[in-house]
Amino acid sequence: MDTIASFFSFITTPVSWVIVQFHKVYGAIFGPDTGWAWGLSIVSLVVLIRICLIPLFVKQIKSTRNMQALQPKMKAIQERYKSDKQRQSEEMMKLYKETGTNPLSSCLPILAQSPFFFALYHVLSNIAEGDKVGVINQSLLESARQAHIFGAPLASKFMDSAADAAALDASITSVRIVTAIMIIMMSASQFFTQRQLMMKNVDLSVKTPYMQQQKMLMYIFPVIFAVMGINFPVGVLVYWLTTNVWTMGQQMYVINQNPTPGSKAQDSYLQRLLKGITAHGEVRGRRRKTIVKMIVAKSSSDRNENERRFFAGLTKAGFAAQPDGTVIKSDTIEAETEGGAAARRQQPKRQTKAQRQAAAAQVVAKDTEETSEPAAEAATTSLEKKPQGPAKTAAKDEAGDKPARPSRANSGGTRQGKSGQRKGQQRPKHPSSKK
Repeated sequence: MDTIASFFSFITTPVSWVIVQFHKVYGAIFGPDTGWAWGLSIVSLVVLIRICLIPLFVKQIKSTRNMQALQPKMKAIQERYKSDKQRQSEEMMKLYKETGTNPLSSCLPILAQSPFFFALYHVLSNIAEGDKVGVINQSLLESARQAHIFGAPLASKFMDSAADAAALDASITSVRIVTAIMIIMMSASQFFTQRQLMMKNVDLSVKTPYMQQQKMLMYIFPVIFAVMGINFPVGVLVYWLTTNVWTMGQQMYVINQNPTPGSKAQDSYLQRLLKGITAHGEVRGRRRKTIVKMIVAKSSSDRNENERRFFAGLTKAGFAAQPDGTVIKSDTIEAETEGGAAARRQQPKRQTKAQRQAAAAQVVAKDTEETSEPAAEAATTSLEKKPQGPAKTAAKDEAGDKPARPSRANSGGTRQGKSGQRKGQQRPKHPSSKK
């Protein structure tokens, strides 16, 4: 580790100068020889470096998302050129070039931090050995050697011997307890950060080897940090623990505010956005409007399940999303929503066999009654309109009020009325026709 740190000795002076400037500020508050002054100086160094690396972190997020989106195409290339590794590499590079994706972008923050990390390790190693380094003179060197963080000297390590700890005015027990706790916290923060990324900010609808690799790294990285941590000075452990906590908080913010499409985090974000729109009747915030605008610009087939659920919720609440990222209250949608249940067709209840037979019998009886009435009216009309000859008129006059025998046609009409089997008015039969 000392050999590697020596390669970054060119940056030792800037790192030591930053630490000294912060030490002046915190030394005036907590005392120049306290662990708080030197510990907070290292924490402030981490914060300053991470602020400067925010643009690289943004590139890392974009690169990670692009890699996730390209996984299906990369898998297809691997299957297509399984036996030709050279052609496979060429097609991969072509795909990266066309999409503007750099696989190394996801490692940029770690690579950019490496010089500062090893420079700090080089500074603390020289402090432990009692050697001046960078802008740290003899008085600052003695002050740093006296600084203890919870009983452990700033330059002590977990693997130090009892004599090394005694040379720094500390006991080996306190050094190992403090360093062990810090190593566990450093590894746990690394594990939680990677797990948060895998569980919440990954498109679960796409199963690719990249997800399996990330899952493996979730368990491998904490082990690597734990093994390497036993050789880190307490000051370096403070540095690495601080940068892990910063990464975890920064990633949590990105996941909550700008999640990956198709992930659980996007579903949670869109549900919160839907509640805000329902409560206030509008989309508040430029970034939220931008997200709604991006979703509206997609076709219905390109939207994922989370986005379709979000639009369904908007429609149910009576809102319509606009291309500029705003929403409007739709009276038509609201009326359809309120009247949808009433306008829905009611399905008839299921009946038993006996109920169906009774209903059929009632229909037959009703049809019989309706058929009998027109037939009777037809027979009566036929009797009234039939002309009477002089002979029958005379016979009726001689017989007085005795009615004449009804004609055969009338009889036929009467039978039709009684039987009720034929519907509508029937034509009367001719008197000469046979029965």
